[in-house]
Formats: sequence, structure tokens, C-alpha cells
Amino acid sequence: MLLMLTGCGEYQKALKSPDPNYKFEFAKRAFEQKKYVQSYTLLRDVVTQLKGSDKAEESMYLLGLSYYENREYPDAAAYFKAYYQRYPKGKYTELARYYAGYAYYLDSPDPQLDQSETIKAIEELQGFLEYFPRSDKVTLAQNAIFELQDKLTLKELQNAQLYYNLGTYLGNNYQSAIITAKNAIKEYPYSKYKEELEMLVLKARYQEANVSVDEKKAERFRDVIDEYYGFINNYPDSPRRAEADNILKIARKYVKD
Repeated sequence: MLLMLTGCGEYQKALKSPDPNYKFEFAKRAFEQKKYVQSYTLLRDVVTQLKGSDKAEESMYLLGLSYYENREYPDAAAYFKAYYQRYPKGKYTELARYYAGYAYYLDSPDPQLDQSETIKAIEELQGFLEYFPRSDKVTLAQNAIFELQDKLTLKELQNAQLYYNLGTYLGNNYQSAIITAKNAIKEYPYSKYKEELEMLVLKARYQEANVSVDEKKAERFRDVIDEYYGFINNYPDSPRRAEADNILKIARKYVKD
């Protein structure tokens, strides 16, 4: 208890100190002791005062790192960005660019939520790869980008599935499902959800043809058949093959050779 009270007293003394160098050194010790809130609280006070000194770069980088280690990722990303914008060729620029992107990556929400942080993460990590293509963190950054892109693709797959489920409610939602899925395939051609998206397009085309007026059925079922062969060419051993084959069998009944 005495040690705890002594530690708190020293921290309060550092907070009240007018000496930015003293605050900085205390913040560094606090960081090493994993007292990240103490560290960033003190560093926020001194980064401006230390500007132009030999401690300026380290203080701003350590500020971002303190937020990062405390899992306050949006603030961490903001300070890492502020660092590399102020010091584009600084000592910690490579790490700052990486951690800015990775902080957004760690803060990226579930697919059904707003994906602004996901997009920021991709942009930051791509910027990191552009500036530091030989960094030892390249693989980590690339894997994070692939995961983030898959998350965006899944969100589009969910949107397309929603349109598909709505069917003809208040309009032709099958067409909306097709457009949404095809745009996702174009935007993210290497996603692990590509097969699901292509199958959804095939099913949506089939349902659209099935509910069409008689004079449009033949034309739309031809589109279904074209979509089927595109799907099978890409995924000949798909677990969805039986469902696709059944769609082809029905579509052929409406199309004359």
C-alpha cells in the first residue's frame, strides 16, 4: 500500500511539474511499467512543448504507442498519423505508418456495422506497403489487408443476400442482388467469398427468370444458362454443383436449341 501511495504521489508530482523533460522521462518509465494511461496523459502535455527538441519525435511516437498498448486504437491511429505527417523521414516513420493501419485494423467492426474504420485500415496499410515494401512487417500488413477486404466482401454478400430474400417485394430485388454481388466480385476478385457471390448471382438470375412474364422467360433463362456455365467453369468441384445442375435442368426447359 505504501509503495502504491508513493507511486501515485510521484505521478501527481509529474503531472504538476512545469518541466517537460521531467514529464517525458516519467512517461517513459510509466510506459515500461505498462502504466499506459499515465504515459499518454503526461505525453499529451509535453509533445507540443518538446517540439523542435531532441525528444520531439520519440515523445509523439511514444504517445501513439501508449494509446495502442492500452487498446485505444482510434486515438493511437490518430497520433501515429500525426507523427508520420510531421516526420515523413523520421526515426519511427516506418513503424508509425504500420501501427496507424494496424490500429484501424484492430478497431474494425463486425461486417454488419459501418465499415469506415475498415476502409481507413486498408488505406493506411496500403500506404505503408507503398512506402516500405521491404519492411519485415510486409506480410503482416498484407494478411491484414486480405482479411479486411474479406470483411467488406462479406458485407456486400450479406447485402446481396438480403435483396435476394426480398424477392419481388416492392420491385425486382433479384436484379439488385445481381448488381450488388457482381460489383463485389469486381471489387474483390480474390475474396474467399467469391464462389458464394457467383452462386448467388446464378440463383438470382434463375428466380428473376422464373417470375418473368412468358415473353421474357426464354431470354432470361438463356442468361441463367450462361451464368451456370460461367460458375461451373470456375468451380467444377463446387459443393453447390448439384444445386447449380438442377437450375440448368429447369432452365433448359424454357430455351429452344
